[in-house]
Order: sequence, then structure tokens, then C-alpha cells
Amino acid sequence: MGDVTVVSLFLLLITTANSASVSFRDGMLPNGDFELGPKPSDMKGTEVLNKMAIPNWEVTGFVEYISSGHTQGDMLLVVPAGKFAVRLGNEASIKQRLNVVKGMYYSLTFSAARTCAQDEKLNISVAPDSGVIPVQTVYSSSGWDLYSWAFQAESEIAEIVIHNPGQEEDPACGPLIDGIAMKALYPPRPTNKNILKNGGFEEGPLVLPGSTTGVLIPPFIEDDHSPLPGWMVESLKAVKYVDTEHFSIPQGRRAIELVAGKESAIAQVARTIVGKTYVLSFAVGDANNACKGSMVVEAFAGRDTLKVPYESRGTGGFKRASIRFVAISTRTRVMFYSTFYAMRSDDFSSLCGPVIDDVKLISARK
Repeated sequence: MGDVTVVSLFLLLITTANSASVSFRDGMLPNGDFELGPKPSDMKGTEVLNKMAIPNWEVTGFVEYISSGHTQGDMLLVVPAGKFAVRLGNEASIKQRLNVVKGMYYSLTFSAARTCAQDEKLNISVAPDSGVIPVQTVYSSSGWDLYSWAFQAESEIAEIVIHNPGQEEDPACGPLIDGIAMKALYPPRPTNKNILKNGGFEEGPLVLPGSTTGVLIPPFIEDDHSPLPGWMVESLKAVKYVDTEHFSIPQGRRAIELVAGKESAIAQVARTIVGKTYVLSFAVGDANNACKGSMVVEAFAGRDTLKVPYESRGTGGFKRASIRFVAISTRTRVMFYSTFYAMRSDDFSSLCGPVIDDVKLISARK
């Protein structure tokens, strides 16, 4: 073998290795919107027969490829974006393998809608992480909501699995899935200007371009892999991550909307010094989404509490508040929730609530 041939082969191997190891960049997963569908020969009605029929995806169990406007009995199935989505029947799943950076945190964003099942939920997993996301509560009038879930990559290959653990009598009664995207998360650290991490909520899940509903962050017990780094969702219902492109935000480009009253709470545990005085400050407002009426945000810092009333016209705006307290422990829990439920005045079916932003915890000088 000549020298030129050896060099050419070496360059080819390097190029192949590099192309194989390119990690996923923020955005929609390959065919994450399911606009590339199966061949007619791989389908029976709406059911996908071949597990590799949907490009870039592998399906297991009773999976349907649904076009916008498809009807099931008296129910019209609407697709949130584009023309196609998938529906997962009993014990059905879809999965895709991606190149990722080992040790990096990632957040998945996807659209989901319940259909005819009584207690619909989704099991999301990237081994060894997994989580169950309830999709029973409908937060928006369209029936479709954007959800997020986070994981830490244990290897350079991530196998993303979305599974319906349902056991309905009708195998076609399962959630619809569309618009699956992902972004890398960079967990922030406390600074000398804020003991809390990610107090401005600038680091969080990917908001899909064109989405006007915000992204739901479901309840989690631990904050290790939260799609909202630094924060835990300590409630039965989700909180909503909103962006300045579609909503009114008090500070920066992102904020949190507390959309389910006392069932929608976020919290963070901060390191404090016993006997030292601290000030917790934050902004309360509305997202300019027709969420009108009298609102109250309750803030907690250890044993101290503060109720902040806010009269919303639903057109944007905010006020600032603060609570001064003395730490009684080396760890102080900071928590926020909304006292009341609220509905948007333009459709009377979408859950909404007050927005919180620019949360800061600093030690106070006596």
C-alpha cells in the first residue's frame, strides 16, 4: 500500500470518527415533528406496523401515525404544529438514539395531548434516569400542552424513550405526541449578588419557536435533573416557563407563571448562616395573557412568610416585594405559590396565574 493511500485512509477514518461523534445541538430532534412518515405499505389504517417505519424513530407496541383533522368517533384530533403526530396506545413507546456529551445536563421539550383515557401519563426515560409525567390536567384551551423533562447523560449515547404505561380497554386511547426538542442545560451557581441559583429563571427548557403557550415544568421531588436548574416543583401540578417573545416578563427573558393556585409551587434550598439576617426580594406580575383579577403570591423563607397582593389587568406589569428574616438553620427553604386559581378571560378554559421573576436572596447588613 502506497504512502498516498495510507494517508487517504487515515484521513477517511478521522473524518468518519468525527462525524459519528458530533453531539446533538439545541433544537428539534431529527424528525421530532414527525412530518416524515411511514410508507403506506408499513401502515394499516393509522397503525404503524413496522417498528422502523417512522424515519429516525423506533416504535414498539400499538403506535398510530395521526394526521391533523383525523376523527375518532365524535372527537376531532388536532395537531399543534405541522400536519402529523403520533399516538401511543397501551404499553406503546417511541425511541431515538442521539450523540450527546457525557456528563452534560439536557432538557427535553415536547407537545402532548390527552385523548380518551381516564388517567393518561407518560414515562420518559434516558437510562438510568426516568420520570412519569401526568398529562391528565389540560392547562390550555387547545388541548395541547408543552412539557419538559431533564436528564444527565451517563454516556456519549442517549436513548430517549417516551412510553405510555396505560392499560385502557381501547388500545387507541392514549396520548398524542409531537414536536420533540432538546437543549443542553448549564446549571448556574450562587454568586456574591445572589445566594439563590438561577433566580432570574434564565436557564431552563427549550421554548419551541412559534409556541405561544409556554412550557410546563411538571412536579419533581429532587432538583438534581430539574428542567429549571436550581429549582424544585414541590406541588401536585406543574408551573409554566414563559418567555419574553410571547409574554410580559418583569426582568430578563424568562420567568415562571404559577398556573394552579396552591397546587403549583416552586422551591429552592439555600445555604444560610444561623442568626444572620437575610433579604428575599422578587417581582410579581402578570404575563400579558388576559389573566385578570386579584392575585396573591405567598412567599416563604424558612418560617417567615409574606403575602403579596397583585391586581392584574391581564395586560402586563409587575411590582416588587421583599421579606427580611433571620436564618434559624444552615439551610433555608425558599418557596412560592399562588393563593388562588385563575382562568384566562379570553377563553375561560386555560389555567393561568401570577408571574414571579428576579428572585434574589442576599445577606443584609445590620
